[in-house]
Order: sequence, then structure tokens, then C-alpha cells
Amino acid sequence: MNNSLLITGTDTNVGKTFVTTALVYYVQKYLPDRSLGLLKLMQTGTGDRELYEKLFGNLEPADNPKQKNSIKIATPLHFQAPLAPPIAAEQEGKNIDLSVVWQCLTEFQQQQDLVFIEALGGLGSPVTYELTVADIAAEWRLPTILVVPIKLGAIAQTVANVALARSRNIDLRGIVLSCCEFSEQNNNSDDLAPVGLIESLTQVPILGILPYIDDLTKENTLTTIVSDWDWELMLSSKFS
Repeated sequence: MNNSLLITGTDTNVGKTFVTTALVYYVQKYLPDRSLGLLKLMQTGTGDRELYEKLFGNLEPADNPKQKNSIKIATPLHFQAPLAPPIAAEQEGKNIDLSVVWQCLTEFQQQQDLVFIEALGGLGSPVTYELTVADIAAEWRLPTILVVPIKLGAIAQTVANVALARSRNIDLRGIVLSCCEFSEQNNNSDDLAPVGLIESLTQVPILGILPYIDDLTKENTLTTIVSDWDWELMLSSKFS
């Protein structure tokens, strides 16, 4: 269904959680009549699941899944070790059952107006011994945005990840440039990740730029930032 958006990146710790959180804040403020599903594809170790529960857990609907301005949160699969999922699962003597994730996703798609899905790692990160995040995005036909950290090497990483997305026929809506982990590089972000050059090399639009933010609870700041992003490209017109 086209009411979903996968937020993935070029690697781990590139700002996917900041981008996802900012998108949720935006929907809460500017699309208050939309119910929202927030899905972590799967998690190893601790982190995003606990954070989302802390930030948005009080907005989960008790009875009515279509309650407006509500958020349903789920992490269908969780493994203890902070490792690649196939390795973390193997250490626990478990298999990765993607049917559990698929069932949760389809339920969210049917029940909620919008579904944000945060991937794990990067577009090329392994989900199983056979599949990567890119394979999941392609097979499940998930519209996708790519989060790219503003740092030396950003151009090459972006070109490589866009090529991977194209090889899988992923519906790549655009790129978000993120400076969440690199505050000292804000001043020369145009040199490290020039928008014009990246768009020329990839033929993929830059949807927006996320400057350095040190606190995910800064709702007003994050909402203001993403309000300038290209939402028409990120989401289908029925949600704009």
C-alpha cells in the first residue's frame, strides 16, 4: 500500500532515528487528523524501540486503532545482541521470521492512515543471510527515503546506495542530508555534501537537510526543520 514510507540510510548512526522522529512530530502538528503507525523493522540490542515508547507511547490508542492523532508503535522482532540480525538471532538459537514483520506491517497499513518504517543499519545491511534492507524494500514495495550523513565521502556513499536502490527497482522518493552526528561540520556542509552535485550524479532529489540537533525531545525545532522538506515527493498526494 502507498501509505507507507521506509526511512533507511547509507549506514548505522546516520540520523535515521532523528529523521523518523521529526516526521512523527510533523504529522502530529500539521496532519492531526491522520492516525500513524511507527514500525521499527527489527531491532538488535537496545535503542529505538525504547526511545519511541518514551516519546510517543502515551499516544497509543487503547481501543480504537483509527483514533485520529494516535500512534501505534511496534518492533515485531528483537534480539539482545547489538549485532547484524542474522548473527544476533543465531547467538540466541533463533530464526528470523519475516512473516511476523510482514503481518505487523500489513495490519498497520490497513488500520493507520500513515506508516513510518525505520530500517536497521543501511540499505545494504543484512536482514537475514540471504536478504538485505534493499531486498525488503523492493519485495514489499515500500516507498523509501535515504538518509545520508554530511561528512567526507558522502557523495560516494550516496551514489553507491542510489545505484543499489535502482538495481532493486526501489521506489526511492529522495534523499535527506543529515548532520546529526557531525556538529562541527555544519559550516562546510555545502562542500562535503553539495546538493547540486549529488542530484546531478544520482538524478534523485534532495528532500531536505537535517542540521545538528542534540536532543530528540526538541519537538518544535524538529517540526520547523521538516516543515520545509518536500512532503509532496515523500508522500503520495492523498496525504499532502
